[in-house]
Amino acid sequence: MTKTGRLMPVLAVLAGFHLLSVFAGFFAPYRFDTQDRDHPYAPPVRIHFVDGAGKFHLRPFVYPIRSREDAPLEYEEDRAAAYPLRFFTAGESYTLLWIFHPQTHFFGVEAPARIYLMGADGFGRDQLSRVLYGSQVSLFAGLLASTLAVVAWLGIGGLAGFFGGWVDQLAMRLAEVFMAVPWLYLLLAVRAFLPLQMNQAAAIVLVVSALGMTGWAGSARLVRGVVLSAKERNFVLAARGFGGSAAYVWKRHILPACLGVAATQLTLLTPQFILAEAILAICGIGIGEPAASWGTLLAVAQRYPVLVSYWWMLLPVLVPVPLFFTYQIFADRLQSRLQLDV
Repeated sequence: MTKTGRLMPVLAVLAGFHLLSVFAGFFAPYRFDTQDRDHPYAPPVRIHFVDGAGKFHLRPFVYPIRSREDAPLEYEEDRAAAYPLRFFTAGESYTLLWIFHPQTHFFGVEAPARIYLMGADGFGRDQLSRVLYGSQVSLFAGLLASTLAVVAWLGIGGLAGFFGGWVDQLAMRLAEVFMAVPWLYLLLAVRAFLPLQMNQAAAIVLVVSALGMTGWAGSARLVRGVVLSAKERNFVLAARGFGGSAAYVWKRHILPACLGVAATQLTLLTPQFILAEAILAICGIGIGEPAASWGTLLAVAQRYPVLVSYWWMLLPVLVPVPLFFTYQIFADRLQSRLQLDV
């Protein structure tokens, strides 16, 4: 298989993850904030093909659940009526691309049945729907933060290596300061001075800015080394000897040498920042209830009664694993391809 062929399947999988996030409202059976107070901590539903009479059904179906009389938070199936699983069905309205407000969902069931594939939380909100909606915040906060960090360390590290002298000294001392500061504690202190309730846009800006500012320093030193090496190559020295300006040399020779490192670092930083967003949300920095992110979904793991009684509340922990694994494979293959192209 060619180098491009080895890279494209992994890129397609990554694109699939992000498209699933963009169209979360379509793939989620409910909105992230839709509550069903009659079914708190409802377990994942069972999908049936055979009914109680032993009859096989081509279309999968579910039974409604009801609380047990002797244990209100334990549920049993009400097998009086079966509710088939429907695809491309009408449901709650959602926002798509900030413009459209469709009502068509990929799948769903008619009321009073509920389709809880990953169970429900303490407010009766569907876990799968909240995971899908939460990916919009976590994935794109990670992407934006890593892009901000890449732009910062390309500019700062590139300028430090290209011009040297006092520019290099100032940039590297600044990078050392950023690497030495315990940013988690600083962010917690900053959050303490902010309003208790923040709107979603302000919270996302805070998270992206915090992650971007704290993630650039280490990679800036790497870019500085690449630039120091590149500007001593013969073709760069020849370009300068023929009167090439600093802007021309940077754009034509130095920047292309840095782009491969930038692409690899972007791929490696994105899953780190997604995980960092989750940690910040657990610490109370970023998106808060009732909005969903992977961090707010994992915050429930801090409660011991939930951990021991409702195992499905930990299912969101497993969701980022295949995404992080795919990012790692993509970074490895991208690095291999760049080395072969050198």
